[in-house]
Amino acid sequence: MSSLQLLTEASHAALSRTADSHGAASPADYMAARQQMAFTLGFHIVLASIGIGLPAMTLIAEWRSLRTGDRVYAELARRWMKAAGVLFAVGAVSGTVLSFEMGTLWPKFMEQYGQVFGAAFALEGIAFFVEAIFMGVYLYGWDRLSPRAHFLTGIPVVVAGLLSASFVLTVNSWMNQPRGFKLVNGKVTDVDPLAAMFNPATPVQAVHLILASLMVCGFLAASVYAVALLRDRRAGRVDRYHRIGFAIPFTLAAVCAPLQILVGDIAVRFVYSHQPAKFAAMEGVDHTQAGAPLKFAFLRFPDVLSLMLKFDPHATIRGMDTVPVENRPPAEVVKTSYELMIAIGTALLALAAWWGFTWWRRRRGAADLVWTGWFLRIAAFAGAAAVIAMEAGWTTTEVGRQPWIVYGVMRTEEAINPNPGLRYGLYAVLAVYTVLGIATISVLRRMRRRPVAVPADQPELVGSTR
Repeated sequence: MSSLQLLTEASHAALSRTADSHGAASPADYMAARQQMAFTLGFHIVLASIGIGLPAMTLIAEWRSLRTGDRVYAELARRWMKAAGVLFAVGAVSGTVLSFEMGTLWPKFMEQYGQVFGAAFALEGIAFFVEAIFMGVYLYGWDRLSPRAHFLTGIPVVVAGLLSASFVLTVNSWMNQPRGFKLVNGKVTDVDPLAAMFNPATPVQAVHLILASLMVCGFLAASVYAVALLRDRRAGRVDRYHRIGFAIPFTLAAVCAPLQILVGDIAVRFVYSHQPAKFAAMEGVDHTQAGAPLKFAFLRFPDVLSLMLKFDPHATIRGMDTVPVENRPPAEVVKTSYELMIAIGTALLALAAWWGFTWWRRRRGAADLVWTGWFLRIAAFAGAAAVIAMEAGWTTTEVGRQPWIVYGVMRTEEAINPNPGLRYGLYAVLAVYTVLGIATISVLRRMRRRPVAVPADQPELVGSTR
């Protein structure tokens, strides 16, 4: 289920609370505004993830090229950064659209609280420009700079990309844990931008998103090479270029998978302490109870949730009944998206463990199991699965905060643009993004089909990417 579908259901639940006394939009426009925000965020977050992961993969490949002299790594680095350049441009467009949407769809939110989190967006803009400048230097510098100097120009691309994503995320974490201001007679005073940026939710949300981004990019890139390796198997040949192209991103994602499980556990505990309604919706805890069971899909494990959360099987866990009805999120949407994220994350962790186990066996001279047809077939689907897991996790975060756009301070229905016609903006965005998505995929496919430059001194190392 996509984040758009999930937020559509959430919008239906929230429409019953939309009041004319707040100057809210019509039900159709309110729903359209939420759908538009969900769609554009869901589109952009994938590009942002690739913008974090692909430059990191590029530097790993170029570093290996400098250490070994193997031109296969250099060719991979060159291709990956070219793809990153294309997706960076597309991400700049989708990010700009999002910034306009904040003002056109939610003007009351921006008017009231823009001064609180505006510094984070300003810093994000600086990081974005640094990333753009050094990406241009890196791409233009191939064969024009010394190998070491060229490698060093890629480091600011990675660092600036991480900073850019982190600054934006501080705004979202602030929406979950607002800090750095006071409300006096409905007016914002005593603004402290640093306190707003470094709110209690920032560390765990930032680390969680960065790890998720590296996993999404790693599994996505690896899935492309998994398909190529399957074609190689059918053709009865082994292409080392494809093997290395698969190994680097898959290893990056596999290393992040267990770390993400640990950070995810910390995030869930944080939500329980700071957003009890969201936690109750995620875990399906309808009533406060001692010895709360862990519910997953149709399964039920008595006392396990209390044991996992409080290390006591008889501990009391707060339920949805402690939250006023008007402040409850749409529980089914939140629980479904949360369970989907957990299920896919666990499957990806198992796939990463398979990769690690076979690497350990290979070091001891055992048979290599990772290039088998089954492993490659599963790996070919891992990229799409990782994207779905990220969208589900983002939906859990955003829908679970409802009915608040700023948790405990401003309701979403109070922030909406009251002017009619918002639904037409949704139609326009869907049309434009469809064309943009098709054009982007077409350009990347054309880039992939170009034959690999075969080094004259290492002709056996590289095959065709066709």
